[in-house]
Amino acid sequence: MRITALSGGVGGARMLRGLAAIDEIELTAVVNVGDDDRIYGLHLSPDLDTVIYTLAGVHSETRGWGRTDETWNVMDELATFPLDSTFRLGDRDLALNLYRTTRMSEGATLSEVTGELSKAFGVACRVVPVSDDPVRTKVRTADEWLDFQDYFVRRRHSVTVSEVRFEGVSDARPAPGVLDALSACDAVVIGPSNPFLSIWPILAVPGVREAMDGRRVIAVSPLIGGAAVKGPLAELLVSLGHSLDTAGISSTYDDLLTDLVVHQGDEPAAEIAPRVRVTDTLIKEPAAAARLASEMISWLR
Repeated sequence: MRITALSGGVGGARMLRGLAAIDEIELTAVVNVGDDDRIYGLHLSPDLDTVIYTLAGVHSETRGWGRTDETWNVMDELATFPLDSTFRLGDRDLALNLYRTTRMSEGATLSEVTGELSKAFGVACRVVPVSDDPVRTKVRTADEWLDFQDYFVRRRHSVTVSEVRFEGVSDARPAPGVLDALSACDAVVIGPSNPFLSIWPILAVPGVREAMDGRRVIAVSPLIGGAAVKGPLAELLVSLGHSLDTAGISSTYDDLLTDLVVHQGDEPAAEIAPRVRVTDTLIKEPAAAARLASEMISWLR
């Protein structure tokens, strides 16, 4: 079975970890690049790195980002200078970003470098950015438009968001292989990611949503017990006009989904368009992710 997964953030990466544990599927991960930024002169791709680190088993589960067994010598030294060092990169993480930036300055595309990094970390499935072109998530507050990292890291997503846009998306093209992976797969899987910040930037790239026409599309709700596991999902649902429940999650995808997987007790009060599947969706541990992935594959057969 050919599965193409849309991923961004920790929840999506954990879902990929479960899918990658199933031998009988051919897995492609299409990853959000709306979080990408240039910091300390480096090209950072946080969601791509989270996916690669998680699939390689070196992701920090305690922090939710970066590498395990990390050291912080460079950040400690930077703190002695008059420089904004709010965005912290561990020494191992810094090495990866130095490599990416160097290769891209030599003319390599983001998808080419991602392939090289996946190979270096022993990641077996294909990991590809949704686009090699810059697509940058911006959020509108009461006073201004903010870059994603300003909103998420520097302001710790503490401001109310009234609108989300993706700068550069109208000129972006899907990275090589993205449309083929979506149009030729047996099903598209969307992990328990934040729809607005992780999945919308993928779907906004021209041609991506159209390539999914006729496909089974199954998403895992990021709500558990009617609340977000982490991050600003709950606040965004309310401020962007969606209900804080399963029906609200479904509405963020319009008519894209054929199936929606929800946690036990989160069944919608009224009928919604996608078929609702109920199970335990908490997948912090690899074994739990593999169990959920196996259930989803059984539903798709």
